[in-house]
Amino acid sequence: MNVLQVIPQLETGGAERTTIEVAEALVRDGHSALVASEGGAMVRELEAAGGEPVTLPMATKNPLTAWANSGALKRLVRDREIDLIHARSRAPAWSALHAARATGIPFVTTYHGTYNAKTPLKRFYNSVMARGDRVIANSEFIRDHIVSEHGLEAETITVIPRGVDVDRFTMTEEVIARGAALRQAWGIPGERFVAMLPARLTRWKGQLVAVDALGRLKQEGAEIPFLVMVGGDQGRSGYREEIDARIRHHRLEHDVMLTGHCADMPAAFAVADIALNPSIEPEAFGRTAAEASAAGLPVIVADHGGAKEVVVHGETGWRTLPGDAAALAKTLQAARMLDTASRLAMGAAGRARIMARFTVAALQESTLRVYRELLE
Repeated sequence: MNVLQVIPQLETGGAERTTIEVAEALVRDGHSALVASEGGAMVRELEAAGGEPVTLPMATKNPLTAWANSGALKRLVRDREIDLIHARSRAPAWSALHAARATGIPFVTTYHGTYNAKTPLKRFYNSVMARGDRVIANSEFIRDHIVSEHGLEAETITVIPRGVDVDRFTMTEEVIARGAALRQAWGIPGERFVAMLPARLTRWKGQLVAVDALGRLKQEGAEIPFLVMVGGDQGRSGYREEIDARIRHHRLEHDVMLTGHCADMPAAFAVADIALNPSIEPEAFGRTAAEASAAGLPVIVADHGGAKEVVVHGETGWRTLPGDAAALAKTLQAARMLDTASRLAMGAAGRARIMARFTVAALQESTLRVYRELLE
C-alpha cells in the first residue's frame, strides 16, 4: 500500500503521535507512508520511523490555499501512485476529500475531537470528518458525538482508541531510579503522598479545580497530598499566574508545585502515588489518564468524555463530578487513606486494562485492517 496521511502540522499532540505510529506500522509491514503537513518538531520522528514528509500549507483555512492544496494532493496521488488518503484534521481534510474523489481512491478520516459547532456553517465545516469512506472515532464517546452531530449510524463508525506505548511506561528499576532523581531535583519532600496532574497549563484541563480541592482539604484540617502539576504553559502566562494566585489564596505554597514541561513522563509517574485528570470539558480519549494507568498508578478522572472508558470506577481509579472541587477533595482523601497494597492492586488493574484495550500495537493493527478492507 502507498498511504498518504494529511495533518496540519507535526508538532506535539495526540493526532500527530498517532500519525507517526501508523506510519511506523505501514513501513514495518513493507508499505509506503507519506505524511503531508506544514512540518514541525516531530518530522524527525516520522523520518526515523521510515515515513516520508511532504511539506504543504495544510494548516491553512484560506479557501484559495486549500484549493491549491487539493491540486497539489491530486498531483501527489498520481505521481506517487497513492492508494488511499487518511485525513486527521478538518482543514486538510477538505483538500484531501477533493483530491481523493478526483482520483478515485478511498478516503479515510479519524475524528480526533468534539469539534464543537455553534452555527450551521461551523457544523458543515466539521462535517468533512464524517465524509470518509470509513470514519474512525478514537473513543466510544467520539463515536456517539459523530452520531448526534452528523447523523451517521453507529455501526458504520469504526472505533479505534488511542494507543499507549506500554513498554515505555513500565516501572523498571531504571525508570524508578530516574524518578528518584527527578523527585530530588524537584525538591519533593520524601514523606509526602504525591498526586500528579500531567497536562499542559490550559484552563479546561482543570488545574484550578485541583488547587481548590486541596484548599478545601486544608480548610478541613485534613492531611493533604503534595500536588505536582507537570506541563508547560505554551505561552499562557496569564493562566499560570492565575494558578499561582489561587495557590497563594489557599496558602498552599508548600503543597503545590508546577514543574513546567517534562520530557521524561515515565520517570515523572514514578514520583507519584496517584494521578489526576480533572478536566472541566470532556476529552476525546484521555491520553494522560491512560499513560498513568500504564505506569501502574490509580487515576482520578472527571466523569465525562473518553476518560470514562479508560478508568473503571473503584477498580482502576475513581471518577468524580466534572468541575466539582468538593467531590475531588473527597476522592483525594479516599485515595490517600487507601492502604499501600490496595493502591498498588488498583494501579496493577489499571495497567492490565491498558494492555488489554489501549496499546499502540492494537491501534496500528486496527488501522491497517481498515486500509486493507477498503483496498480489497
